[in-house]
Amino acid sequence: MQASAVTYGSDQNGLVCGYLFGRGEQPEPIEADAASAWLMQRAAHPGEFLWLHFNLANTASEKWLKERLVLAEEFYDSLHEGSRSTRIEQADNTLVAVVNDVLRDFSFEPSDISSLFLSVERQVVVSARRKPLQAVERLRQAVRRGEAIRSSVELLTHLLRDQADVLTRIVRDATSRVDGIEDSLLSGKLTYKRADLGALRRVLVRLQRLLAPEPAALFRLLQRPPAWVSEQDRQELRESTEEFAVGLSDMASLQERIKLLQEEIAALVNEGNNRSLYVLTIVTVLALPINIIAGLLGMNVGGIPLAQDAEGFWIVAAIVGGFTVVAGGLVYRKQRD
Repeated sequence: MQASAVTYGSDQNGLVCGYLFGRGEQPEPIEADAASAWLMQRAAHPGEFLWLHFNLANTASEKWLKERLVLAEEFYDSLHEGSRSTRIEQADNTLVAVVNDVLRDFSFEPSDISSLFLSVERQVVVSARRKPLQAVERLRQAVRRGEAIRSSVELLTHLLRDQADVLTRIVRDATSRVDGIEDSLLSGKLTYKRADLGALRRVLVRLQRLLAPEPAALFRLLQRPPAWVSEQDRQELRESTEEFAVGLSDMASLQERIKLLQEEIAALVNEGNNRSLYVLTIVTVLALPINIIAGLLGMNVGGIPLAQDAEGFWIVAAIVGGFTVVAGGLVYRKQRD
């Protein structure tokens, strides 16, 4: 029996999905072989463009790309770089983008962030990822629904807006968590620890650092885009980055709110510790006279006063009680002061 090849959610060439735009009113799904044939004849179809989405977990994907497409070296270099912030830059006549996004099963863990790599030309858009991501999945669903996308740059813009929507939902979920913690804090029934808020804050900081587009690269692109990028595409790209900036601003505000809650919880913990230490100090002071007298009378030596007196116990008890009352009065007066 022949074992089937592992495809990691893609075909044998690493292609997750492919769509051809511009041939009809709606995008047409396309497989790897048909895409290869179209690429060889794309000069005959100037009004069409192709989107190919690959899974880099399938090692055949990069091989297929190198055999059938001439992509910028910057794109291949980005595939093997470590985590960096989101950026869109121009390489010759191509747009190369690294879009950091959260996994489809995002659960506010620092490891739930991965990168999507894109090469955008006038007629060909190539995207590649190693793990399933939310923004590109939303884009796939929009294309499946037949949403009109007229150019390759508009496809990129749609992806950035989907990423902004994902960020907005993350901020909304995080805000809901923080609201619950704040309500518990106000009601005096706090069950969360500072470590829980700290972990949430660290995830938000990491998201803000990785998802925020690099402003310098974006500014250069918007000022001097490739000649094939229309003015409308350029304006929509600028607007999509502005929408994303709003989400980042909301995230920064939420981080400050979490910081204030952490400080409030720390103040409550310190207050509780101080109260416990104060009670312990009072008990120690009140017990000091009896401990001193008991220590003196407990020495096994001669000459202990009242040892032969029939009322000695009550006399010593009265002395201890008097000292205890005096010590208690001093503590009470100090507390009032």
